[in-house]
Amino acid sequence: MAHLVHQMAYVNNPPWHGIGNRLSEKQPIEVWASQAGMDWHILEAPVEFRSEGRRNVSAAIEFPEKKVLYRSDTNVPLSVVSNRYNVVQPREILEFYRDLTEVAGFELETAGVLKGGRKCWALARTNQSTSLKGNDEMRGYLLLATACDGTLATVAKFTSVRVVCNNTLEVATRLGGGVKVPHSTSFNAQAVKNELGVALSSWDDFMYQMKQLSQRKVNGSEAEKFIRRLFDVGDSFDYAPTNAKAMQLVQELFEGRGRGAELASAKGTAFGLLNSVTEFIDHERRARSVDFRIDSAWFGQGATLKAKALDLAIGLI
Repeated sequence: MAHLVHQMAYVNNPPWHGIGNRLSEKQPIEVWASQAGMDWHILEAPVEFRSEGRRNVSAAIEFPEKKVLYRSDTNVPLSVVSNRYNVVQPREILEFYRDLTEVAGFELETAGVLKGGRKCWALARTNQSTSLKGNDEMRGYLLLATACDGTLATVAKFTSVRVVCNNTLEVATRLGGGVKVPHSTSFNAQAVKNELGVALSSWDDFMYQMKQLSQRKVNGSEAEKFIRRLFDVGDSFDYAPTNAKAMQLVQELFEGRGRGAELASAKGTAFGLLNSVTEFIDHERRARSVDFRIDSAWFGQGATLKAKALDLAIGLI
């Protein structure tokens, strides 16, 4: 899968180890579609099979309850889904941001496809930004993603990015994880935007929590207890073998190895402890490819671990 990560475009600093096509700012949606590998369609065809028990084995038998989804540009199959499955096209993900970028001041910063086209996403910077002490800047983003293989509903959610290290963390909102549109229903972009509107004010609440975390000093024993609880390890002073390397790496990132770990907002604070986890997941955790790293950090086990770390950190205040 590693060869597929070139299907990505970005502006400003490269978010994932410099992989993808770099664009200048304020490019039109059409350029994003081309450079992010999203200028194709998801097509569908009936599921057919051949039975060796039939006299005429060349005749295909149709399975009417399922359909195959495949790429229009390469004819590569993507998945087999129910006939009731509503597809969201890659271009629809980008078009979602057209009025937001042209009127509301949003700026697309990265977009692309994962796992050969089974998932696609776009991430746009909002107008929300705050600096913690030591000029530690955090910016607000809106992420929209979908999948055509049944692994992900179409999801729109607010995300924060710590500029100094590109760590991402989902913004806790009143929507509880953003807006999710199952593929059993049709995707209505305007309805999603209307629902997201009630959560815009959550940025202020989120940043208040981050400022509280940056003021909460954490000693060595508290940090160790935090990491143990994060990885579900008991009170023994011996690291669990299965998580030993991960736990040690999180500890090292917190103690100064992490990007921005020496800033006043992070050094020896609960905010720094939280960011040692997000940096570990986004940039340091072992992954088969950048595809798998992004997928985990935003939608999979990595996202779950970051949410748990946020809960534990807030528990410290």
